[in-house]
Amino acid sequence: METSLVPDTFFTRRLTAKGSPLLIAGPCSAETEEQVLATAHGLKALGRIDLFRAGIWKPRTKPGGFEGMGSVALPWLQRVKAETGIPTTVEVANPRHVEEALAHGIDVLWIGARTTVNPFAIQELADALAGTNVPVMVKNPVNPDVALWAGALERLERAGITDLAAIHRGFSTFAPSRYRNAPTWILPIELKSRFPQLPLICDPSHIGGRRDLLLPIAQKALDLDYDGLMIETHPDPDHALSDAAQQVTPERLGEILNELQFRYRSSNNAEYLNKAEELRQKMDEADREIMEGLARRMALVGELAEYKKENDVKILQMDRWNEIFESRQAWARKLGVNEKFIAELYKLIHLESIRRQTEIMQRPE
Repeated sequence: METSLVPDTFFTRRLTAKGSPLLIAGPCSAETEEQVLATAHGLKALGRIDLFRAGIWKPRTKPGGFEGMGSVALPWLQRVKAETGIPTTVEVANPRHVEEALAHGIDVLWIGARTTVNPFAIQELADALAGTNVPVMVKNPVNPDVALWAGALERLERAGITDLAAIHRGFSTFAPSRYRNAPTWILPIELKSRFPQLPLICDPSHIGGRRDLLLPIAQKALDLDYDGLMIETHPDPDHALSDAAQQVTPERLGEILNELQFRYRSSNNAEYLNKAEELRQKMDEADREIMEGLARRMALVGELAEYKKENDVKILQMDRWNEIFESRQAWARKLGVNEKFIAELYKLIHLESIRRQTEIMQRPE
């Protein structure tokens, strides 16, 4: 994807004109015409919503539950736009969805997490979208795989769809978590580093899975310079037919938006700029010291590997590794450094140490 210039797209035009993050809201599912219109008018009253979202086709994990109203709901979204002026967006999962959504004047399409994970499905959608110039948002795949996410965007771009945005909705995990889908913030940051001009939107509803988590997740996304938020809204969330626990009323959404702090990317204040530059230089010096320390450590690893080789000793010694793992966390605790961060850091250091020792052990005499 072209990254040297900011592209002229549906998303960038609105970001430029608005001067603040995009706000996308609407029900998880379009249930009735009355529910859709009540939500839309409630959002219109806020005067801040850029895009109205609603799920039309909603296949669930298990059959038997509410799976969306399907094509019958598309005229409801036409009424939303006609009555409120807010553009509309729906999820599409196959070429038929694309054809029907575009036939009903849907302004933006989005591709869901369960579809993004499947390159076959993405290619079918890319072929169906070729030549349409419709804006498309791509949610991250269910599993934490940046390559799949990037690959989906690249398939669409190759089909001529360049009006693109990415949606971060969190990742499935077997580990215990307070979130419905673990945010794993490093992965959308990695995607953004690959595609710097690609608008990145956070979906706090699917990350949190609970109303009380929407505000802190949304605030963190804004602080990480996300370009927008997608938050599910419903006039009667407790009785929603899908994802009731994570939806809020339009009125509560307005309160959340008022509580959020929309911070600046930078400041023109001379004192701030001078102090920030001073601190960054000190950080650069600290990073250089860290690199020098790592270089010294790896040199010692190399010496140890040579000595092990001379004495016919194995590379991995678990007692020593356990000692390092526990002692470094203890050092971190005393120094006020996050122990989990140090644990992850030393796992990487240990892997590199093993790689380095293996290279020396296998070197021919």
